[in-house]
Amino acid sequence: MISELVRVPADSAALPGDLVVPDRARAVVLFAHGSGSSRHSRRNRWVAAELRKAGLGTLLIDLLTEDEERRDDWTAEYRFDIPLLGRRLVAAIDWLGGQPDTRDLPVVLFGASTGAGAALVAAAERPDRVLTVVSRGGRPDLADDALDAVRAPVLLIVGGDDPEVLRLNEEAGRRLNAPHALRVVPGATHLFEEPGALEQVAEATREWCDERLRSAREG
Repeated sequence: MISELVRVPADSAALPGDLVVPDRARAVVLFAHGSGSSRHSRRNRWVAAELRKAGLGTLLIDLLTEDEERRDDWTAEYRFDIPLLGRRLVAAIDWLGGQPDTRDLPVVLFGASTGAGAALVAAAERPDRVLTVVSRGGRPDLADDALDAVRAPVLLIVGGDDPEVLRLNEEAGRRLNAPHALRVVPGATHLFEEPGALEQVAEATREWCDERLRSAREG
């Protein structure tokens, strides 16, 4: 297993990330955290650990520099800058394609909250590298016109007790031209903090990725 702290060049920055690649990994999951969060997100790290048990590599990165994060804490100006966040995810996808341990692995984008909008923007920019996109409690509507250009299959996971985000996901799903599915976790709110909710997110993600990998092999 490869496990290391990495620096991903993006724009004029070097974004810190945690890369873990199990032996014989089948794909690598690039996490895009939500507003006000970072690569240390407890929920994303837990999901990442579960996906590694299923033979998937993971890369969790900070999408903002330390200076940007400090400024964002005061102004919230970067957390909704979807073009910026999407561009940095594209840089991370390209970086993975240049690393010996990940260059031959398809990329899964896992976006939470606003990170889902950025993930869809990146998927539209790199259709040949992105196997699929998974959104957890995401804001796919923030991808705006990129929604129409996404070609990778998309899984939208939403809490059943998160009605506004559920509505936004349903509307975004109607705009997607790519194959997609909506999975509602009963009783879960936006952060999936209820007992068993995050386990359902991890299970749905693993099953979805298994199906996409199997389809890619057969195709």
